[in-house]
Amino acid sequence: MGRCCFVIKWYYHDIPLKVFLILCVFFLVHGYALSSDSDKSALLELKASFSDSSGVISSWSSRNNDHCSWFGVSCDSDSRVVALNITGGNLGSLSCAKIAQFPLYGFGITRVCANNSVKLVGKVPLAISKLTELRVLSLPFNELRGDIPLGIWDMDKLEVLDLQGNLITGSLPLEFKGLRKLRVLNLGFNQIVGAIPNSLSNCLALQIFNLAGNRVNGTIPAFIGGFEDLRGIYLSFNELSGSIPGEIGRSCEKLQSLEMAGNILGGVIPKSLGNCTRLQSLVLYSNLLEEAIPAEFGQLTELEILDLSRNSLSGRLPSELGNCSKLSILVLSSLWDPLPNVSDSAHTTDEFNFFEGTIPSEITRLPSLRMIWAPRSTLSGKFPGSWGACDNLEIVNLAQNYYTGVISEELGSCQKLHFLDLSSNRLTGQLVEKLPVPCMFVFDVSGNYLSGSIPRFSNYSCAHVVSSGGDPFGPYDTSSAYLAHFTSRSVLDTTLFAGDGNHAVFHNFGGNNFTGNLPPSVLIAPEMLGKQIVYAFLAGSNRFTGPFAGNLFEKCHELNGMIVNVSNNALSGQIPEDIGAICGSLRLLDGSKNQIGGTVPPSLGSLVSLVALNLSWNHLRGQIPSSLGQIKDLSYLSLAGNNLVGPIPSSFGQLHSLETLELSSISLSGEIPNNLVNLRNLTSLLLNNNNLSGKIPSGLANVTTLAAFNVSFNNLSGPLPLNKDLMKCNSVQGNPFLQSCHVFSLSTPSTDQQGRIGDSQDSAASPSGSTQKGGSSGFNSIEIASITSAAAIVSVLLALIVLFFYTRKWNPRSRVAGSTRKEVTVFTEVPVPLTFENVVRATGSFNASNCIGSGGFGATYKAEIAPGFLVAVKRLAVGRFQGIQQFDAEIRTLGRLRHPNLVTLIGYHNSETEMFLIYNYLPGGNLEKFIQERSTRAVDWRVLHKIALDVARALAYLHDQCVPRVLHRDVKPSNILLDEEYNAYLSDFGLARLLGTSETHATTGVAGTFGYVAPEYAMTCRVSDKADVYSYGVVLLELISDKKALDPSFSSYGNGFNIVAWACMLLRQGRAKEFFTAGLWDSGPHDDLVEVLHLAVVCTVDSLSTRPTMKQVVRRLKQLQPPSC
Repeated sequence: MGRCCFVIKWYYHDIPLKVFLILCVFFLVHGYALSSDSDKSALLELKASFSDSSGVISSWSSRNNDHCSWFGVSCDSDSRVVALNITGGNLGSLSCAKIAQFPLYGFGITRVCANNSVKLVGKVPLAISKLTELRVLSLPFNELRGDIPLGIWDMDKLEVLDLQGNLITGSLPLEFKGLRKLRVLNLGFNQIVGAIPNSLSNCLALQIFNLAGNRVNGTIPAFIGGFEDLRGIYLSFNELSGSIPGEIGRSCEKLQSLEMAGNILGGVIPKSLGNCTRLQSLVLYSNLLEEAIPAEFGQLTELEILDLSRNSLSGRLPSELGNCSKLSILVLSSLWDPLPNVSDSAHTTDEFNFFEGTIPSEITRLPSLRMIWAPRSTLSGKFPGSWGACDNLEIVNLAQNYYTGVISEELGSCQKLHFLDLSSNRLTGQLVEKLPVPCMFVFDVSGNYLSGSIPRFSNYSCAHVVSSGGDPFGPYDTSSAYLAHFTSRSVLDTTLFAGDGNHAVFHNFGGNNFTGNLPPSVLIAPEMLGKQIVYAFLAGSNRFTGPFAGNLFEKCHELNGMIVNVSNNALSGQIPEDIGAICGSLRLLDGSKNQIGGTVPPSLGSLVSLVALNLSWNHLRGQIPSSLGQIKDLSYLSLAGNNLVGPIPSSFGQLHSLETLELSSISLSGEIPNNLVNLRNLTSLLLNNNNLSGKIPSGLANVTTLAAFNVSFNNLSGPLPLNKDLMKCNSVQGNPFLQSCHVFSLSTPSTDQQGRIGDSQDSAASPSGSTQKGGSSGFNSIEIASITSAAAIVSVLLALIVLFFYTRKWNPRSRVAGSTRKEVTVFTEVPVPLTFENVVRATGSFNASNCIGSGGFGATYKAEIAPGFLVAVKRLAVGRFQGIQQFDAEIRTLGRLRHPNLVTLIGYHNSETEMFLIYNYLPGGNLEKFIQERSTRAVDWRVLHKIALDVARALAYLHDQCVPRVLHRDVKPSNILLDEEYNAYLSDFGLARLLGTSETHATTGVAGTFGYVAPEYAMTCRVSDKADVYSYGVVLLELISDKKALDPSFSSYGNGFNIVAWACMLLRQGRAKEFFTAGLWDSGPHDDLVEVLHLAVVCTVDSLSTRPTMKQVVRRLKQLQPPSC
């Protein structure tokens, strides 16, 4: 019975257990359904936050219960959303336009917009964080804005966060709880600011780390070296500073791509990167990296791309790179800035590497090498002679180096070679016929010492024809991207190839010692001819003889365009009468400075594609054909220095594209056509040394584009048109019947006065047509000028004789090194003579009423030498400098310095009794006055930034580009001058002392001004370029604040407290806003203002190694450049 009772008890207990299991299953299934419904609700919430003009997520609807079928949504077996993938691709979007400016980025990841119309617009919604099972969030190339919600950073299961190419702002969070499984963090090309936070160090599974194309600043954290699974690091085009941490090479066995281009990274390249043996691309261009390329790079056997251009690297190229058997692209320098919207057109500061020696043969023989790009990198020695099999070699650019010797015959075996630029070296010998020139899109050997004749380069079958384009939506091939980019940039920068879809072929033999006849035909292989080819044959400045044309234009009709420059040779013969028929596609013809005879063929007028025609300084005769007026696109026409006669064709008034018309030194007669005033693009009109008569058309005064005008030495008469800037006496001299300008020159205009382009020797060999024949009554202009000249010469000789005897009588010591002679040495051309007497007279004998400033070196005076010509004269204390000869040597060195932001040193006088310097006068006063009067004008951040950048550029030039380099040692606001447009100019440079190339230099005393002097300079009397950096930092602090360097308001803080200490205090206390001058914080961008404040403070730190160079300061300020409007 008891047993039965037990069974009964179990039976009764078993009923609720079954019910419990059934309920568990029910609630579990119901829970999944609830979770699935919550995912659907989150997606609908997500849709509501987006603007979807393309309708790509229109299928997301509450009426469609199967949310897993919605566009871009992927689910697991339980209908939970695990992936959200919607790639935008509207080619007109801001994100796509931005990323398209950076073709050399993102190797190994998706980097181009898809060719579709998808574009989601709106903020990144917090609703995404409700998709708790989400593994992949990929919404690249849309227009998502705002911060990334913190909830997304806390997601536990997210593995891919890809929001590349959006408009995301804000900074990365300092703390977050999730993303422990994150493999891909792709936030490239957004608007993210701030530093890389330590919070990312917890993402230990990270494989792709992309923050390129943002405004991330600070340093690269060392914890990146702890990501053992990392495949790609993409940090290019940010504002990162400091050095590349060596820790990156600690656990980088899987790293394949490392891109840090376009930052302000300094220091040396870590040797530890040699441990990254799977590295395929290493892109570090446009930084401030120094010293040598590590030999350890020879361990990178998988490396394909190595771009180290536009840094400050030096030393010899390591031969160990010859172990990188897969290396295909090697870029060691670049002559253009690949970073868009960084450098302005007015001035650029280029950074180049300075290597020693040559490229080792171990590198040139690499079997996979496709491109070597190393122009202007100071390579020297014998030209590389060993190129191996070079089966893959396509591009070689070693231009503007110091190579000597002959061009290697082994390059003739490189059948794929289509780009060879060896221009501006010191190469000798002859060209070998084996070179595949007919197959080359670019062949440039100009500016060398090559000799012999140009070979026929015959019997060539091109291996392939390379396109400079490419499919932007196809597979992204790293090597091909480099090849296409560098080829297209080079061709566009060196020629005028116009027209969409055209391919350029550019062959330049100019500036050598080639002899013999011109090639019998165009040097293009038959398979490269076609209506998409524009061919340039440049062979000017050689020693070619024989007929001018020969068969050079034979295949012109098979080309879309042809450019020919054979100027400055000894070619003879005539221009083909039917040139208009045989070469209708001719775009430019320069045959100047030869011995071409005959007439100017009228058929030239049928060359409808012609843009420039220069036949100057030949032996052409006859009249200028009026048919030239039919060439509607002609922008440059020069027939100067020939034996042409007759009038200027009135048809020239129809050349509305014409910019330069040069018809000087011919024998033209008649009047200047009135319809030339209709040429509204005309910038240069040179008609001097002819027999023109009549009046100067008054309408020329209204041609606002006209900058160069010369009608000297003609028979013109009547009034001058009213344009004092254009109609100057030196541009109309030698016309005795012109009213308002009776000025005669002692000689005919020089080459520069005539505005000619070419060698000065031709002006001395002007044809006889420049001699004018007057009428029977009175003297003509030349005779009058000759009589006047003779009289003037006699007067000058008499004056010199009297002066000689006078000085012999009254100054017996005049032969002592000329030290008491009142001479003015002039470094640059000025419109009036500068003599000791007229300079002193213009200052009122250095009258105090003309004093415009004074400083440690002396007072500065305003002097009007002639009406409208003002200079600034700095009178120096005699005896302040050690010896007249030493002073002369130093000032002559300074006189050679030229920079847009340096005050121009025009000249100087130095004697035992008087010393002064002559500078160009700037009407805007100095920066000290500007700061003092700032309260009277509205604060404009763009103006303040421009001033700061101008001064930084000037100092960077003095420190890095002058030999010997120049240290200022007294940078302060009163030594910074302004013009009326607030362009800044540094003055008093080099007066303290010129230094050599050593890092520091002991001085006998401290130059400079208290408050601006670097502490190490004040204490040790040892100065370096970092002392100027300190002074600049103080000036920058004054520029953006309301305080002086030693402001009286600092007295309450105690002795030694200055503007530097005040800035540091406010930054530490989080009160940066209080530092800026009134109105600046309200009108300027807050982030940029704080960045400039940080930059100024870094310039003034005690540690010299921490202070940036001025080159780094320039780079940083350019990155913070405000928009122009």
